[in-house]
Amino acid sequence: MFVITESFMSALASIRAHGLRSFLTMLGIIIGVASVIAMVSIIQGLNHSVSQQLEGLGANSIMINSFTPREELLKGRRARLTPEDLTAISQRIDGIESITPFLPGQGGALRYGSQTAATNVMGTTYAYQDIQQYYVKIGRFLSVSDNQTRRRVMVIGEETRKKLALPENPLNEYVEYGGEWVKIIGLLEPKGTLVGQDLDDLAVIPFSTMRSLRGAQNEADILIQLTVSNLDNIDTVVDQIRRLLRKQHGLTTERDDFNIQTADQMKDMIGAITTQITAVMGGILGISLLVGGIGIMNIMLVSVTERTREIGICKAIGAKRHHVLLQFLFESVFLCLLGGLIGLLIGYGFGAMVASMVQDLPAAHVPLWAIVLAFGFSAGVGIIFGILPAAKAANLDPIEALRYE
Repeated sequence: MFVITESFMSALASIRAHGLRSFLTMLGIIIGVASVIAMVSIIQGLNHSVSQQLEGLGANSIMINSFTPREELLKGRRARLTPEDLTAISQRIDGIESITPFLPGQGGALRYGSQTAATNVMGTTYAYQDIQQYYVKIGRFLSVSDNQTRRRVMVIGEETRKKLALPENPLNEYVEYGGEWVKIIGLLEPKGTLVGQDLDDLAVIPFSTMRSLRGAQNEADILIQLTVSNLDNIDTVVDQIRRLLRKQHGLTTERDDFNIQTADQMKDMIGAITTQITAVMGGILGISLLVGGIGIMNIMLVSVTERTREIGICKAIGAKRHHVLLQFLFESVFLCLLGGLIGLLIGYGFGAMVASMVQDLPAAHVPLWAIVLAFGFSAGVGIIFGILPAAKAANLDPIEALRYE
């Protein structure tokens, strides 16, 4: 223990004695770690934010949308989900807690007075607020009777209200959409952003109202989202829906012309994408550390040459080979670890700054594994590229070293 402590103190003293040279030596490690940590902090922050948003939907959530295989697209055919599919699922599948369709509007232009705003307008039902976890701040949400009677009513998000310059309490105001005047009956609570999309920039109207407004496009493709009453049965419900939709669409040996995804599957898919991006960043880190390691080995070899006489004196007064080896190895590892620490702090600071400056980016997030990986790589580089100079110093003949000028 005494030998390790003395070797560490000696390495630290040598680094402090040549402060500028030590900093320039660490520069390759600092830049490499900082650049990768900055990217990882932004990517993982995005992944963390998306995961939280998907968890808000609930693990019992299922999303169904149409999917057209490439060979069908080449034939000019396009798959779609219809209201009949929605009815079949709601009536024939057991274990469904809530179900709602989504029908996007054609062009999202709303007009209020002299203000016009492009927003995400969709037709849906009363179940939308439970499935998507939207809650009304002022007024009420869509009701069953709104959908049955095709009422011209609308619930809007906070961002839509601001874009149209509506009053803070927009209830009973009328906006124009699709050539029709629609009454605002509710204002949703703010939800923030998800993957760069503003979740408060939306307007919802009854599903049947949207179908009537679309007219000739009445049979346009819809999206279906539902929740199951028992999470343990979610796989069974998914299988039942798949079999039912294949029968509805007359599919035998063909591929599915629809996608069924659970909230967990969507989270895993996004996690897989961010993992691949992070792996690429890890490769860049490896190249940067390799370059930095070569620089450290070069400086350490110069340091051995400069301190040849010092090494000879140490050996003459009783220093063993492993004492000298540890001293130079500790110096190399300490340089790399210090460079890794500085790079980590700079990288996180830069990532946090970028995340705060870009409006749609969530807060930077550096997971523990990234910190451990950065320090582990740094220490590994210090050992690999420091062992050769340390071995050269340890193998010096004390008599020849003392004669060195």
